[in-house]
Amino acid sequence: MSLITEHVGSVDTADQPLASTKTATKIGNPAARWFAAWWVLIPLAVFVAWAFLPSLFTGHDPITGVPADKLLAPSAEHLFGTDHLGRDIYSRVVYGTRQTLLTAGLACLVGSVVGSILGLLAGTAGRFADTVAMRFVDIVLAVPAFLIALILVTATEPGPLSLGLGVGIASIAAFARLVRTEVLRVRSRDFVQAALMSGGKYFTVLRRHIIPHIVGPVLSLLAVDLGAAILAISGLGFLGFGSPPPTPEWGLLISEGRQYLSVAWWLTTLPGLVIVSAVMLTAVLGRAINKAFRF
Repeated sequence: MSLITEHVGSVDTADQPLASTKTATKIGNPAARWFAAWWVLIPLAVFVAWAFLPSLFTGHDPITGVPADKLLAPSAEHLFGTDHLGRDIYSRVVYGTRQTLLTAGLACLVGSVVGSILGLLAGTAGRFADTVAMRFVDIVLAVPAFLIALILVTATEPGPLSLGLGVGIASIAAFARLVRTEVLRVRSRDFVQAALMSGGKYFTVLRRHIIPHIVGPVLSLLAVDLGAAILAISGLGFLGFGSPPPTPEWGLLISEGRQYLSVAWWLTTLPGLVIVSAVMLTAVLGRAINKAFRF
């Protein structure tokens, strides 16, 4: 760390133009990079509020409908219209956010934790551990992630738990490969080599010098993986591997509405737009995190 400080301190900035200094400060400041993408946090906060405080956003019952109000087009009373049972679609989307996000969160937790541990072992525990871990990763990557999740969910009882575990296991390989790559990159730096040669313990070097430098890429992938998990969970819910009706769930809403697509386009289009928006927002968030941690 002292070598980096001495190098920075040795640069003569007296002759540098003021504008260049300001530009460099802005570009190199993680807070400024976060601020450039602050807007994405607002709609994401809305999704989180939908998940945990749904009653603040709608007064309609997501389970029980009014038969007389079936297949009503979007209006001020029913923002997303109603379905064939007279249930408010907006209400079902809002209440379905909780289950979709929690299941996607479980998938991200499984994938990131197991994958990161596997990547750390591959990058630091020697050639044998690296070979074994990477062969496992190659096998997993050879099969489409959605197919892995589908096989695992089919082999167990369909539901949010099996759905989250299945999608999470399918994402382990991506985290393992990323973490291994970042660990090998950081290990080659002088300050890590100096810590190892000075007799630093394995876990001390790992905790102080390696893990802090791979947090950014892992968080960036985690944000992107959240969007991918939402998409996969919605797809599996569409196929009937999620929660059974009448539980509101994003994929299930589209599945139920496809039968009435010719007369009630809003049953599939509007929930689909919500899913697409959530996935795109997580992708933007992942890019913002990547820029914020890029020094």
